[in-house]
Order: sequence, then C-alpha cells, then structure tokens
Amino acid sequence: MAGKRRELIGKVVSNKMQKTIVVLVESTFSHPLYKKTVKKIKKYKAHDEHQEAKEGDIVLIQETRPLSKEKRWRLVKILKRAELAPSEVVVPKEEIALEAGENNDSATN
Repeated sequence: MAGKRRELIGKVVSNKMQKTIVVLVESTFSHPLYKKTVKKIKKYKAHDEHQEAKEGDIVLIQETRPLSKEKRWRLVKILKRAELAPSEVVVPKEEIALEAGENNDSATN
C-alpha cells in the first residue's frame, strides 16, 4: 500500500516557517441538492526539507506519516516556479543614490 498515498496540486501561499510551506488547494464539486458548482479551498502544511519552494509556486504534495501536530504532507516536486513580482525586484542602493543625485543637480540648475 506504499504506492497508494494521496497526492494534491496546489499553490504555495506561505514559506515563512522553517522547512514548512502552506499549500492552498482548490477543488470543485456539484452541490447535491442545488446542482451548483461549488469551489472549496483548503490549506495544507507540508514539509519542505531543502526549503526550495517559494510563494506563488505550483507544487505537488504527497500524504505521509504525521511529522508534527499539523504536518501530514511532504513536498514531492515543484511543477511551476512563480514569476518575480514587482515588489521582489531588487535595485542596488548605488543606482538609487545616483538617480537621487541627478535629480537634485537638475533641480538646482
């Protein structure tokens, strides 16, 4: 029965804990009475041994033995890396200082 463990695909919403990621998994189902498609969202804490998953990554997690009070899943692989958000783009301080200096010089002339 070792090969029958459940696997889920989800998006990493947090990686702020050591060796732990929070994965958001969305599933849809038809309501039994009203026949409307309902979206269900659940968050799972998963073990990330090498701390390689970042926020926004699409990952595959697999059920495993209990690792802690809330961790029962482990990261199998990263399916798609997240693209850099504008807030994550790093601009060296030297460039900011040069731009600020140029703006001050043109304002005084």
